[in-house]
Amino acid sequence: MNSPFLNLFPGLTEDKAIELLEMPVEQLKEKYHRYLAAAHLVNFPTERSINALIKVLQDPNPVRENRQAQRKAVESLGRLKVDRAIEVMRPFLADSDRYMVENTVWAIGEIGTSDETILSEITQLLAKEGQVYRVMIQTLAKLNYKPAVNQIAKFTDSEDPAIACAAIAAVCKLSRERTQINRVVQFLQSQNIHARRGAIQDLMDLQYYQAIPQIATTPVSQSMRLRGMRFLADEAVSSGTLQFPDIESSLDLAIWDHPHQLNMVYAYASKPSLEKVLEDLYNTNFAYCYLASKAMLDFYPDAGKELEQSFHENAQEDYGAHYHIIKLFGWLKYAPAYDLEVDTLINLGDKFVKSRIAAAISLGNLGDVRAIPHLKACLETKVWKLKYACLLALDCLGDEEGRKICASDDDWLVQAKATVGNTQ
Repeated sequence: MNSPFLNLFPGLTEDKAIELLEMPVEQLKEKYHRYLAAAHLVNFPTERSINALIKVLQDPNPVRENRQAQRKAVESLGRLKVDRAIEVMRPFLADSDRYMVENTVWAIGEIGTSDETILSEITQLLAKEGQVYRVMIQTLAKLNYKPAVNQIAKFTDSEDPAIACAAIAAVCKLSRERTQINRVVQFLQSQNIHARRGAIQDLMDLQYYQAIPQIATTPVSQSMRLRGMRFLADEAVSSGTLQFPDIESSLDLAIWDHPHQLNMVYAYASKPSLEKVLEDLYNTNFAYCYLASKAMLDFYPDAGKELEQSFHENAQEDYGAHYHIIKLFGWLKYAPAYDLEVDTLINLGDKFVKSRIAAAISLGNLGDVRAIPHLKACLETKVWKLKYACLLALDCLGDEEGRKICASDDDWLVQAKATVGNTQ
């Protein structure tokens, strides 16, 4: 609930969002406003907002705009974990729209239930053609519904690797038999992007902390890897199973995020052109971005100017490319990018937090000690991974004050890095 991406319309008040939801569709100035309001009310966990969202689910109007708002209302109620909403949303389990069914199953999983009739109904959906099976399998495993294990097991050899991965993980959890858990780990190297992403979540669900090193080298977004690694680290350290030194090298690797240290799942058939490399930095599949980053370092280490031109022309609104290019400037030792790196570190907001991490690492790699005060200033952030990146960068620049600043940090992981972690 603390994601900066949930509150996408900060100027929209609770009162106005409720007004939009209660207004008849035909009276709306813009039809999408109903969907927007249902999404925005997730930021207001009040009885008024909850009642407005439930009322949307009870509206029989079949027009597309209302149906879309209902789908989003189900999601919002799930995020708000509204128990009494389950019975209202339950009829949507039989909906003809597979995505409405998906949202409903997911929301029930978020809210939680031990009602066996509902769990049995979700299990029966696994035998229904054309459903979003992965979400159903995950939900049944999350709610620990053991009677579903035989139905779930039928999907362990699915042609869809993301579904197969979820099914294997669910069977491991529900049967408490973990002999197949390495099959889940292997999906981290699948050429299917959804399988790689899904495998991280499945390993989190299994609390399989042994996979932290493999997650660190998986070519998906850094934020996704760090989310999984942090969750597993928190669980393992709090239980006394691991200590910080056991996971430090994996965390360092993921924060540095050097393409030479990742396990690539794709390859170029021959040396790519610079134009092709630059193009692939904008791919929505980060495995191609990492492949392109590696190619830039291997084949075009002097192409900083071309990279900078591409950045200014195309990367300003592309969060992924922005991140990869900012990081590359540091790996390429491209000194003219220093001011850009500082501006990225200091002035960009939460939606560009990935790029701020990249800028911290790049400033460490550029070796310019002028960056030290800027990096220290960022140690005041609440974002643990940015603080961690700044500590790594400050180590690179020979600064010891950063560790002293973070020696009593509220975040155990940052504190551990500052006090017991290795220096460069």
